[in-house]
Amino acid sequence: MNHRLMSKTTGFNRRDFFMGASALGAAGRALAKAAKPASGRIIGANDRINVGVIGTGGRGTYVGHVFAKVGKDDSPCQVVAVCDVYQKRVTLNRQYYAKNYSAVDGTLDYREIIGRKDVDAVIVATPDHWHAKIALAAMDAGKDVYLEKPMVHTIDEARRIVDAVKATGRVVQVGSQTTSAQQWWKAKKAIADGAIGDMIMSQGSYHRNSTGGEWNWEIDPAAGPDKQGDDHVDWATWLGPATKRAWDADRFFRFRKYWDYSGGIATDLFFHVAAPLNICWPQPQFPHKVMAGGGIYVFKDAREVPDTFHLVAEYSKGHTVVLTSSMANSQHIPGLIRGHLGAIIMVDHGMFEAPTDHITLKPEKKVVDEAYAAKFGKDETQIPIDQEDSMDKHVKNFLGCMRTREKPTLDVETAARAQVLISMAVDSYRQGRVLYFDEKNWKAVPKPTRG
Repeated sequence: MNHRLMSKTTGFNRRDFFMGASALGAAGRALAKAAKPASGRIIGANDRINVGVIGTGGRGTYVGHVFAKVGKDDSPCQVVAVCDVYQKRVTLNRQYYAKNYSAVDGTLDYREIIGRKDVDAVIVATPDHWHAKIALAAMDAGKDVYLEKPMVHTIDEARRIVDAVKATGRVVQVGSQTTSAQQWWKAKKAIADGAIGDMIMSQGSYHRNSTGGEWNWEIDPAAGPDKQGDDHVDWATWLGPATKRAWDADRFFRFRKYWDYSGGIATDLFFHVAAPLNICWPQPQFPHKVMAGGGIYVFKDAREVPDTFHLVAEYSKGHTVVLTSSMANSQHIPGLIRGHLGAIIMVDHGMFEAPTDHITLKPEKKVVDEAYAAKFGKDETQIPIDQEDSMDKHVKNFLGCMRTREKPTLDVETAARAQVLISMAVDSYRQGRVLYFDEKNWKAVPKPTRG
């Protein structure tokens, strides 16, 4: 495929492509604010939903496959177009869909997918620094969005996404599929019923270990911006709003190691912990105070992000969150929420994304009274969890909400609370100081604001 061809669908010319936020001048921003968002197609219960995949690396390819499978087996849905700045990924995805489902269009320009009238929703699975820009453009064009985690790259982008959903009425499901697992919702009910009393502390971890170090994915030495055909990479577009620099294959293929495009452990992995915790709590919360630490202790390669990382966050509702992680050791700690009257263990094995067949309620025997004992007992109790495919369930929930216009499982307001926590942790680590959240202005500040 010639990557310089114009799209037959939209007529966009790639020579006119604008490169990231720097090309949006004051006039462009004013026009964007003044323009009325497009309304999407009204989708009936039996109407087929057309989906475009933007970002077809490992994750985007997988998520697109899930949508296609669910669309074939359970809910009328099909992938109709794919996009990536690396031509080989586009070609491989087109070959896959043509062989297993039906032929799809492919492009290196995400605007071509957003501009299509037949596309009802987009999957955004690009590097983190492009999430907000593409999601906002898609909503403005009347598309619903399946937005991979982390939701965005910065706190301000999280605010903009929340505001855009309110303004456009679009359905946005953030792609931390573990939040669709049953254990969080059963823990939420038990906590709401009084099983642990007032919350004191939530804890979780995310640990991995490999000889090469996390995110050192395979580099294709044939790929690059000066190559032709399937080896071509549109590097300038990939950089987008990030710092302009010469082609760097390590940054392209291993982007999670660099601050410009990712928050490392915090944004890639802790989002899968922070989002489910917000599901469990009586209501999602912004942190009040966040401090973080860690370092590059083992994998001393080109990475900028730490291989070992931890955070402590305090919440104005009166409890603390402690999260730990290392990419050089695989031993987790149990994921649980402590209260004055008991504790709920959601994942004994500590792996927040892994299946579990039960959650455990552990009463504080010396504290609980007879009324508590009559309701919950005084001994440890296991609450069974049905075994489900949380990824399929998450995708089906999104597609169902596209039809009903209800809030999805991981709506943007819940996801934004998790995003603020992990973004503040990144900033705390990089600045070497404690940060406080100014909720009114959506800003992390070095001193607490006065109410």
